[in-house]
Amino acid sequence: MNTSTTFERQTGSVARSVDDLAEWLARHLSPSSHLRLREPMSRRTTLRVGGEADLLLEAGTEADLAEAVRAARSRGVPWMVLGRGSNLLVRDGGIRGLVLTLNQPYFSRIEVHGVRLHCGAGARLKDLSAEARRCGLGGLEFLGGIPGSVGGAMRMNAGAWNAAVFDRLDRLRFMSAEGEVQELPAAQVPFSYRRCDLFRNHIALAADFVGEPSTPSEVEARARDLNERRWKSQPAAPSAGCIFKNPAALPAGRLVDELGLKGTRIGGAVVSDVHGNFIVNEGGATAADVLALIELIRTRAREVRGIELETEVEIIGE
Repeated sequence: MNTSTTFERQTGSVARSVDDLAEWLARHLSPSSHLRLREPMSRRTTLRVGGEADLLLEAGTEADLAEAVRAARSRGVPWMVLGRGSNLLVRDGGIRGLVLTLNQPYFSRIEVHGVRLHCGAGARLKDLSAEARRCGLGGLEFLGGIPGSVGGAMRMNAGAWNAAVFDRLDRLRFMSAEGEVQELPAAQVPFSYRRCDLFRNHIALAADFVGEPSTPSEVEARARDLNERRWKSQPAAPSAGCIFKNPAALPAGRLVDELGLKGTRIGGAVVSDVHGNFIVNEGGATAADVLALIELIRTRAREVRGIELETEVEIIGE
């Protein structure tokens, strides 16, 4: 078990439980796992904002992950799973408790078996898309431009270009809050638009995706077309992706544009001039800046158009 920095003791029973957990994890987990103490979430999110997490564990194996979950549970320490940090806004007060990540090699592997791709939950979507392209498997090109992991994409049923993750999932592997591992066919797991409730209290471990037989050149051409269209319509500056779910009346980006809010700035956070449903960090933005812009947009949409916008980005922390 590897640790970094020095854990500063806090006051209160919860803080003491976190301190005890950190010491226990440092003694009991394998060398393939890495514990980071008081880790800034601005380093771990695509929006580049957010306060510190008390503890962050980069789990190296399923066994270490299960031990960490059980140890946190027995001490009453809250825990959450962090993917690649897209579609996420961490408040400036940070995260109390334990943050789990699956970015170590065991959880990032991608194996191809015929038309099936077995992927660890920590695998990057762009790597999954690239491997499918290399093997001449179509149908997964839409994943290439989504800046997230397989596990995060399953939790959010991420999608683009009228396709979504659960359209291509065949089988899921996951862990319960008690550290027990299970597998299910994807067809038996309820999901909806940008949501899969199974992963509100379970940890995604791996998944099997199914591609369509094609050729590398054909898949490459489709992927290139989608990527070119994406980068023409989305900002390059740090962002969390789309901020709002699309209301029934019209796309959220068009609504923001019609409200005249593109370019609106609070601190270092700006409503993108490229796409109205993106808030970008132009340098030095805080989570409070972003939250204030979100509330400004929601208020204007409600007052001017009678539309209640719902956030797609997940907002967590203190």
